[in-house]
Amino acid sequence: MKGLTDIPGILVGHATDGEALTGCTVILCGVDAVGGVDVRGSATGSCELEALNPGHVAPHVHAIVLSGGSAFGLEASSGVRRVLEKRGIGFDTGVARVPIVPGAILYDLAIGRADVRPGREMGEKAALAASDAAVAEGNVGAGTGATVGKIFGMKQAMKSGIGSASLTLGSGVMVAALVAVNALGDVIDPQNGRILAGARKAPGSREFVNSAAAMRHGLPEAAPFRGNTTLAVIATNARLDKVQVNKVAALASLGVARTISPVNTMADGDMTFAISLGKESANVDAVGVAAAEVLAMAVIRAVRAAKSAGGVPGLAG
Repeated sequence: MKGLTDIPGILVGHATDGEALTGCTVILCGVDAVGGVDVRGSATGSCELEALNPGHVAPHVHAIVLSGGSAFGLEASSGVRRVLEKRGIGFDTGVARVPIVPGAILYDLAIGRADVRPGREMGEKAALAASDAAVAEGNVGAGTGATVGKIFGMKQAMKSGIGSASLTLGSGVMVAALVAVNALGDVIDPQNGRILAGARKAPGSREFVNSAAAMRHGLPEAAPFRGNTTLAVIATNARLDKVQVNKVAALASLGVARTISPVNTMADGDMTFAISLGKESANVDAVGVAAAEVLAMAVIRAVRAAKSAGGVPGLAG
């Protein structure tokens, strides 16, 4: 299993700054992919999302960019546009081809260096590195500075990162996911309900608080850490229109809800993109059900592959 790149035509590239603990991840999807998005969080940072609306004139999406750096990281998308423009890829306006590159950011300024963020050069680097090889997971790309369980701040949080997975439906339709997990809440194993990574009882402890339970019992107003966001991308080789691919994005978001608790809070900028790239016929609901399942798998892989960094412990050591 290669993850998102199991879908023919999808290329993934990471650019990683292991010292500043930030980075970006670029998903290139050719010239005729159809895109959609589902926005669930209340602290989002994004660009060109409206191009994914069924009513928008642009029929296709050419890349999606996930970046660290908070709003500063939106600059990485301009680097991807430059690379695609040089390749002659984009929406034909008659006088130029304009690449359609939606992007979204997560907040990683509280780990590593707050004054170093992904920019145009890093976006170009990730786009040029994009390939159909197995997706690198853990502390790479947009997941380099990702953390989870921040209800009591970074001292009791745990490291997370990038996760990716794929599966095949009985009809031969493939669905795959890539996710950068940077949640306020804890990551839960949906098989048994146990917390895998999340807020710990003390800085040196590996005992978990259970963030949702702590919220129910009441928190000081200043307690929630205001810097989170889980960003996901679903891809399928099923041929879907814009309405259908937006529905798949919405159904896929249920996979995040199954594995992160609490989720979609006022302090999270959670967002799920979806890409249809292929010619296979499929029932949109079946694709959506599979998308939720594979996204849940990717979330679990993101924390299991994460290594300790910036004084924040990870499950991979």
